[in-house]
Amino acid sequence: MKIPYISSEWKELFKPHESGNYINDHTLFKAHDGNWHLFGISSFLGGAPNERWFAHGVTPSLDTPMTEMRREIDRGTLAWAPCVIRTEGDYYYMFYGPSPTSLAVSFGLYEWYGHTITLKNEPLFSAHRDHFVLTLDDGSYLMYIVGTKDKRSCISLFHSQNLIEWEFEGYAMTSGENSPLNPPWGAMESPYIIRLDGLYYLFITYTDCCGENYNNTLVFVSSDPRNFGIYNGGDGGAIPITTLHAHAPEIVLDDGQYYITTCGWLNYDTPIPGAVAIAKLDFKEQ
Repeated sequence: MKIPYISSEWKELFKPHESGNYINDHTLFKAHDGNWHLFGISSFLGGAPNERWFAHGVTPSLDTPMTEMRREIDRGTLAWAPCVIRTEGDYYYMFYGPSPTSLAVSFGLYEWYGHTITLKNEPLFSAHRDHFVLTLDDGSYLMYIVGTKDKRSCISLFHSQNLIEWEFEGYAMTSGENSPLNPPWGAMESPYIIRLDGLYYLFITYTDCCGENYNNTLVFVSSDPRNFGIYNGGDGGAIPITTLHAHAPEIVLDDGQYYITTCGWLNYDTPIPGAVAIAKLDFKEQ
């Protein structure tokens, strides 16, 4: 096991002006054109009820601040926490919330088309928002969606062969009776998973949206991407290996170096107000 830590200063990656005045939950990936693309929640009013489209930023290098493109998924309804997956043939699938899960597809990243998606056997309240998709070695996919189970936070787990039809498999993580935060919408936010040396590292923001914990990202590790345990605040059950000062981070690998991002609403002590900030992420032996 290795412990992740932020190993450089934060610097600005993307700060919108035309689409909004901040970025909240976002997705960051390298596209077929060699550029890095970011899609993220934005607005001029702030707050979840006003988040109805995504800002789009592009840069050739993570060392260079992004150029803002037009807003995307501006369809008059709530649009939260996108996750984009690139497939063979340079097709892109964007999953986003809130419930019910929405899907948009694109072949050039500048035009998005809605597509029907099914979540089979989805339990009530289990898959509310903040999607993340992990590609497995056999070419199938796991999707993690945060919600609630028995009125406590959870990360629901779905499996698919084609990114369109998803089957509920269970819960990748649940909250125990002693979990410290249990807002009605669930305290687990923005799951992101990487595989390193045969282990799976889950980065999950754990907050009830108050200033004291808004930037708390917990990191858990497991040998099984389907099971990260029951979280009781460290009192038995799953124990985080570290806590990082970041909100809704993405973890990306570029030329052998990992990077972490952070974002969030204004006036919430984010490193660069209104912007997605990026820093190096390194790992040390336990």
